[in-house]
Amino acid sequence: MKILYLHGWNSVVGGVKPTYLKTHGHEVIEPVLNHDDFEAALGTARAAFDQQQPEVVVGSSRGGAVAMNLKSGSSRLVLLCPAWRKWGQARTVKPGTTILHSRADDVVPFDDSLELLSLSGLPESALIEVGQDHRLADPESLEVLRRAVEGARRVG
Repeated sequence: MKILYLHGWNSVVGGVKPTYLKTHGHEVIEPVLNHDDFEAALGTARAAFDQQQPEVVVGSSRGGAVAMNLKSGSSRLVLLCPAWRKWGQARTVKPGTTILHSRADDVVPFDDSLELLSLSGLPESALIEVGQDHRLADPESLEVLRRAVEGARRVG
């Protein structure tokens, strides 16, 4: 499966989560997003999306906000602790989006994902509580991420 992975603020390309997806046979496109300029980061993501046409867009923290603001067509979204309140204009996500978040997250409040679910009219099952912290880099979180990505298929 072709995945566009949008990393978090001050995260680096080649991190634990995209590497885990690669080791499970997925093609992961991971552009370097500008850390200081959200619009520049969104432009980079848009260019990568348009060129690669991924089946799934995974956005982690700030990358989740980028993913929410990206016109992603029929590609599904998998958001990890999305920092939508801090960056971008989008306040809802499209049907079929999956959100992974830890209740113990001390960077992005878990309640933000509950609110996003409500604003978007998504079922409770779209939010998966997992992990021990904001990073979602523990073995269980990585496996839940893999399953969420593999369960996500293009709409239409």
